[in-house]
Amino acid sequence: MGLEEIEQKDYFSIGDVKRITGVPEYSVRYWEAEFGLIKPIRKESGHRRYTKEDVYTILKIKDLIYKHKLTLEGAKKQLSKYHLPVAGAKTNQPRTDIKFLTEIKETLEDLIKE
Repeated sequence: MGLEEIEQKDYFSIGDVKRITGVPEYSVRYWEAEFGLIKPIRKESGHRRYTKEDVYTILKIKDLIYKHKLTLEGAKKQLSKYHLPVAGAKTNQPRTDIKFLTEIKETLEDLIKE
């Protein structure tokens, strides 16, 4: 399991996200509320289903907080540089940005090497 699994599936449970990213479930739920970037689909049962984009966003947030040692506010500022609609920030910029995608790619390559 791991990064290869991201490309094989369309939706992920919170347990899958924990296994793939190494981020505890409580942190995933907290980041979901704090950043406003992670928007899982809710099943009728209330269970969350995360998309590939959600998983990549979690990996980027993890990279900013754990590898680059940023605070939550610092991570929010960094993500806003990519024109991502961070909770509390007002922007009409598109979510996709080449610099952001390049950094995600580099983060994933680093994870594969580990």
